[in-house]
Amino acid sequence: MGRIHRTRRDWVADLALFLFAACFAAVSSQSIPVPENLDPVWRNVDQVVGGLGCAAVLLRRRWPVALAVALLLAGTKAHYLTGPAMVAVFTVAATRPWRATAWVAALAFAPLPAFLWRVAELPEDRASSALAYFALIAGAIGWGLFRRSRQQLIASLRERAELAEADAGLRAEWARRETREEIAREMHDVLGHRLSLLSVHAGALEFNPGASREEIARAAGVIRESAHLALRDLREVIGVLRAEPEEDERPQPELSDLARLVAEARATGGRIELTGPPDGPMPPPVVGRTAYRIVQEALTNARKHAPGAAVAVEVTGSPAGKLAVEVRNAPPPGPDPVPGEGGVEGENARAGAGGGQGLIGLAERARLAGGELTAGPAGGGFRVHAWLPWPATDIASTASRR
Repeated sequence: MGRIHRTRRDWVADLALFLFAACFAAVSSQSIPVPENLDPVWRNVDQVVGGLGCAAVLLRRRWPVALAVALLLAGTKAHYLTGPAMVAVFTVAATRPWRATAWVAALAFAPLPAFLWRVAELPEDRASSALAYFALIAGAIGWGLFRRSRQQLIASLRERAELAEADAGLRAEWARRETREEIAREMHDVLGHRLSLLSVHAGALEFNPGASREEIARAAGVIRESAHLALRDLREVIGVLRAEPEEDERPQPELSDLARLVAEARATGGRIELTGPPDGPMPPPVVGRTAYRIVQEALTNARKHAPGAAVAVEVTGSPAGKLAVEVRNAPPPGPDPVPGEGGVEGENARAGAGGGQGLIGLAERARLAGGELTAGPAGGGFRVHAWLPWPATDIASTASRR
């Protein structure tokens, strides 16, 4: 066995137990029934063995079981080893496995049956001394078992605390990841919509150099306004990153804002027909915001992949049922696209192969809200359809807010 490294606390404990064993031997020496006819040489040897037993207590960390066995066996002949034996069996019970403790305890109490058989024949002082010895050994073993149980309990509580801390760290990391994903979706939805408006008007200026001053001024105004709104939205999203969670009071879009969204798209020359949303109470904020983002992303994709195509937006539903959102765009004007090369189906095929993050994010939004979203080519154009749950429990509260 390698060298045992003792801390300052270990040394204090070992010296305290050494002093305990020595003091116990000194105090109990007057009450130990030593035969009167014992040779003085053996009496001195007995006392020396007791002193060596007390010093051997310092070896209890290196060889606890061997030390306990040696002291218990020597104690059957020597008269001053009860203190060191108590320390040794205590150490075994406190630090060694159950099996080792059981074997040492069996060795310590092996003479007990024979003693009980002959207890009536023994002198009273020897009988009482033997009973005290077995009681002290039993107490030392019991105290050692209690100390080990307490150490195991403390270790278990410490492990639970560490696991709880690690679990809390994982939950915090998961919450941060969800927050980052939510912010990424917000940036994609909001900035994608604004930047697509910029792209449409910049493209119009590029490919129509003969436009009148009024058209150029109108397009430049839309570009300036779209850039300003994009910067504002970007500042709001970044502000969420800097602010504490309870400080996030950024206004979120609702279903009633669809008319404004469609009006912005129409201002860029888009041919958009809006049906709905239904009159009456509005759906819960989460449902309304999800529907708004679905329409916003669908209009952005229509501008990018089918410029100039007519777009139909339909929002239907009622409380205690479902809110249905459908955005369908016709084929873009111009020559028929070659599948996989251009047009709506070609653009979306490429998006599905290497991008499509917007549609993936929309599908995730719908799933988190308890609904479902499907998207794909339809009749030469493209169709996005989603349904979201509209709980009836929110009718009264929503109506009161309105």
